[in-house]
Amino acid sequence: MFLIIGYVVILAAALGTYAVHGSLAALWVPTEYIAIVGLMIGGFLAGNSGKSIKATTAALPSVFKNSPYNKALYMDVLALLFEVLTKVRKEGLMSIEGDVENPEASPIFSKYPNVISDHHVVEFMTDYLRMMVGGNLNAFEIESLMDVEMETHHQEAHVAPHVMSKVADGVPAFGIVVAVMGVVNVMGSVGEPPAVLGKMIGGALVGTFLGILISYGFVAPIASQLEQKSEESGKIYQCIKSVLLASMNGYAPQVAVEFGRKVLYSSDRPSFSELEEDLKNRKGK
Repeated sequence: MFLIIGYVVILAAALGTYAVHGSLAALWVPTEYIAIVGLMIGGFLAGNSGKSIKATTAALPSVFKNSPYNKALYMDVLALLFEVLTKVRKEGLMSIEGDVENPEASPIFSKYPNVISDHHVVEFMTDYLRMMVGGNLNAFEIESLMDVEMETHHQEAHVAPHVMSKVADGVPAFGIVVAVMGVVNVMGSVGEPPAVLGKMIGGALVGTFLGILISYGFVAPIASQLEQKSEESGKIYQCIKSVLLASMNGYAPQVAVEFGRKVLYSSDRPSFSELEEDLKNRKGK
């Protein structure tokens, strides 16, 4: 939503102020629009591997959606972990083997559809719960493995914003390329009347204008949005990690989820009383 609003403000500021003293028709040079967009797409395809292109195109629609990583989701994750760890404390680690092996059919996991819908989160959670059930790894070894996996996730999540940032950096140069081609065209028409040459020079300069506007006004904001969303997507794994490690170190489920609560961003973090009340209400259902 804010991306669209920002685009509207950018266009209003750029074209609106220009329209006060100039003709918008002078900015309409279709061949230069086609050339710049074509150069931008070509540079994107030439500069990235198939995996990077696929990851970027898959991530682009997310800039028009609200982030799923909000307080409600985090409270569901903490409540799910609390319920799982409470079952472990009462019945032993082996009691959750069925839940871990088939979370979609688990009576515990199935109560949290928001969590189940993110298969990456579910896989991360169940993988380490499975290791806990196996009992062959200590907390230090699991923490090290978690850090490696989270670093891999971090690198993969930053592919799309990195690619779009590179595209944004290159578009002004493509605008200059188009402008230079326009100037070359002008140089070949020096015998034309001044009015014709002036129109041709103005058309050539539109290339520079377009390159800068598209780069900083349209592509760079997408790169920034993707960067922020990639950072947000990693916090849920830190939350799960903190809860599971606290449990492995002997803390009660109520204390373990408090470890997870504390690592959340302040804008999404439920207060201690909010989480406690939520857990009590879920327990009563």
